[in-house]
Amino acid sequence: MSETDLSSSQESAFEQWANIFAAHQAFSHPSELHGTLCGRLAAGARMQESDWLAIVCEHMGLPATGAEDSATLHHFMSAAYDRTLGQLEAADMSFRPLLPDDDYAIEQRLEALIAWVRGFLEGMALSAGQSLGQAPDEIRELIEDMVAISQLSDEEEQDDESEQQLMEIIEYVRLGALSVFTEFNPPERPKQAGPTLH
Repeated sequence: MSETDLSSSQESAFEQWANIFAAHQAFSHPSELHGTLCGRLAAGARMQESDWLAIVCEHMGLPATGAEDSATLHHFMSAAYDRTLGQLEAADMSFRPLLPDDDYAIEQRLEALIAWVRGFLEGMALSAGQSLGQAPDEIRELIEDMVAISQLSDEEEQDDESEQQLMEIIEYVRLGALSVFTEFNPPERPKQAGPTLH
């Protein structure tokens, strides 16, 4: 295991993403890129490594070959793709949006959540397209709620109640992302044997 491998702890995962972004002088937010990836995967899209790395470079403001030029970035983001898909598919619902842990100021955590939700909505819209219109009512309501969350301000007065509200919103977003994934990624059915001739 190299030091760029993603660990099982979500807190350190955010730190690792943030460090990669800082090392490459990216101007964007790591939570937004993770949200974009989750939105695409949740809407049923699967990407070739080269396509995912192109999205990474565009998002981070790097030249198109940026991920190929940086072995660290290439390895990290390829592993991040596999790990994120694995979390979304996990039966134990262990998936978590990539957000800072509770040691960060509430403003920073809210900013990250807003960025993640914006990325998720963008990724989902790009991948699901027209099929979003045919989604069940509860999925469309969920998307409307996420749009409202993406428009929250991170500059409002914060107190203990705000902390509780933030935790509830994060959990709502987490379960919502899993609901979208379940809707657009039905489990594969075992192949049925064809009719036999007697």
